[in-house]
Amino acid sequence: MLSFTIRRLLLAIPTLLFISLVIFLLLEASPGDPLADVPLTVPPEVRDRMRAALGLGEPWPVRYLLWLKQFFWVEPLYWFDHWFGTDFSQGAQRIVSFQSRSPVFDVIAQRLPQTLIVVGMSYVVGILIAIPIGIISAYKQYSWFDQLGTFVSMIGFSMPTFFTGVVLIIIFGVNLQWFPSVYDTTLVVRDWDSFLAQVRQMVMPVTVLALYNAAQISRFMRSSMLDNLGQDYVRTARAKGLSERVVVLKHVLRNSLIPVVTVIALGLPAVFGGAIITEQVFKVNGLGQLLISAIHASDIPMVLTLTFIFAILIVVFTLIADILYGVLDPRIRYD
Repeated sequence: MLSFTIRRLLLAIPTLLFISLVIFLLLEASPGDPLADVPLTVPPEVRDRMRAALGLGEPWPVRYLLWLKQFFWVEPLYWFDHWFGTDFSQGAQRIVSFQSRSPVFDVIAQRLPQTLIVVGMSYVVGILIAIPIGIISAYKQYSWFDQLGTFVSMIGFSMPTFFTGVVLIIIFGVNLQWFPSVYDTTLVVRDWDSFLAQVRQMVMPVTVLALYNAAQISRFMRSSMLDNLGQDYVRTARAKGLSERVVVLKHVLRNSLIPVVTVIALGLPAVFGGAIITEQVFKVNGLGQLLISAIHASDIPMVLTLTFIFAILIVVFTLIADILYGVLDPRIRYD
């Protein structure tokens, strides 16, 4: 397992470098100008100096290599200095946003807690709902519970999140006024009342995303359970006199989780990326909203850094899913 992990990590290096180059070239070729909002009354020589200050006067290979150096060397050194009080990154130029003129990673660190709280909670809730529904639906195939779970899953998976979000806002935010329709990112939990206010404003965005995640994962869980319930080892376990609880929860569930782990692991980067549409609907000031605003402003350093971080997360969690295969199924060996 160790040699497999090392091989995959070494293979990930050229893969991520190629991904970063593709993302950079796509952004370079995309229309838009970070100085588009500058008034037309600004003299051309001033505009040229502003462009040079943003680093746009250099050829794209130079800017790409500079970004790689800042991402893999300067930024880790800065955060090492921040945590341990050293000064290794003193004087080094960090990745700076065109839009806010602030270091990109500082802005990401400010937005990350909102995304983790809302989107991360919705993913956990979706998993906790989906796995039991998938198990019961498969074990009681074609029962009323299975039919109801299939119906709800089809609704949750087929309806886009922006539609269910608007419906919940109209019903529970406008008509009934049970929950706030706009997420207050400035709210700080200090006492019981502020905690309840935080829970109330999280209910609708978490419900929208949890319904979508649960619909997808429960379908995979049900299908995988049905495939394993008809296997020979299940009949053998029952013939040995094992109880149904042991057969289903110990033997069938463990093997059924193998394909589901892939779905869950590959969905985890979305937690950090944020649900872009849902954050826009409920005005959650997270990473998804940050990415949208950066695209609108042609903020290449911010868009490039965010998308590359998402690519890193996908590669890492894919590796974690492969490792978990060997943990869940002893028959799988990589060495």
